[in-house]
Amino acid sequence: MGGPSDSWTSGEGYESFVGGLSRQVAPEFVAWLAVPPGSRWLDVGSGTGALTEAVLACCAPERVVGVEPSAAFRTYAEARVPDPRASFRAGDAGALPVDDDGFDAVVSALVLNFVPDQPAALAEMRRAARPGGAVAAYVWDYSGGMPKLTTVWDAAVELDPSAAGLHEATRFAANQPDPLLALFTGAGLRSVDVQGIVVAADFGSFDDYWSPFLAGTGPAPAYLATLADDDRAALRDAVRARLPIEDDGAIHLTACAWAVRGRA
Repeated sequence: MGGPSDSWTSGEGYESFVGGLSRQVAPEFVAWLAVPPGSRWLDVGSGTGALTEAVLACCAPERVVGVEPSAAFRTYAEARVPDPRASFRAGDAGALPVDDDGFDAVVSALVLNFVPDQPAALAEMRRAARPGGAVAAYVWDYSGGMPKLTTVWDAAVELDPSAAGLHEATRFAANQPDPLLALFTGAGLRSVDVQGIVVAADFGSFDDYWSPFLAGTGPAPAYLATLADDDRAALRDAVRARLPIEDDGAIHLTACAWAVRGRA
């Protein structure tokens, strides 16, 4: 059994995998930020546009600029978000292609834990925010709050102990309140606080749950793509045995994100 790199090559694959869950978290996140109407927003690592769409729908912004390194994700977002207040450009969280002090709110969804140099990314987000502007992000709680993903990794490690280092609960142990508070405070942000956001993760059947893991986009799907057919089938069966499947075949889980905010 293999050891993949994370894969971010398909907007459609990401949407079926966790994009839909992010779209549930995003409206609660932007409501918590309480940014006034008419504000300028920067969406760092804008992906398939879930957070940008929530800002447009809920916050009456002047404009939203999305910065995203994946061409496939930008193309998907541009097609999905035709609102003229939104635009998307190529760029990296560690070197944002924007001016200093240009935005009232600088936000990020499900990105920070994948950024190699998080302090550099926070410094860039702070640079892009006007004095007093909001700087905020949310990330999945992989330590017990994201069973959609950790169920697969727990089963994978049981079958293949060499996969332990790929388990997202291990890789992203810092996706917890205290490390997030320390990261934002260390970036010089003020009035930093953290809040949990929990949404439903419901699936009509095991196939509805499992099929997005076969799309190849994201850490767990990338790992599955390295497996031989027999190993993938064994993992599928092990995951099925761990899930709380109802008599009608439905699966009802939850997904928890930790949201963190501060002021520039």
